[in-house]
Amino acid sequence: MKRSDALTLHRRLVDSLYVEAMVLADEARGYFDQLGRDERDALAALSRVAFSCESLKVTTRLMHVIAWLLTQRAVDAGELQLADARAPGRRLGPAPETDAALLEDMPLQAVIIVRASMDLYRRVARLDSAFDASPIAVSSPARRMLDRLAGAF
Repeated sequence: MKRSDALTLHRRLVDSLYVEAMVLADEARGYFDQLGRDERDALAALSRVAFSCESLKVTTRLMHVIAWLLTQRAVDAGELQLADARAPGRRLGPAPETDAALLEDMPLQAVIIVRASMDLYRRVARLDSAFDASPIAVSSPARRMLDRLAGAF
């Protein structure tokens, strides 16, 4: 794959994830701020607190994802150097974990949004962690055979 093809693929991936993050952020805001109020009010007191905490966790995850994606877009646009994007302050921020047991008492729509934000965060975290990975040297089968032959003589 040529470098320009890889950059185009990266740009499309970032743009796609950005759209997904913005749509999910809008859905989460609409649900947790408006539609989910009645469902939240119907919960037991402790579950209402958990519901509110999950709302904040979703927001945190999504804001970290959006910030990271905007950084990648800035690199693609030439507004930011790749080395600057790899600085700790521009990497994907930490996201709070969600206890699966807490989700059992949540309304279905809340669970769907929480899980979607966790999935999106994990996918972006894998991309972010790729910055840390060293390129893996892959030797060709022919090179390995030549090395074995050279070792035999």
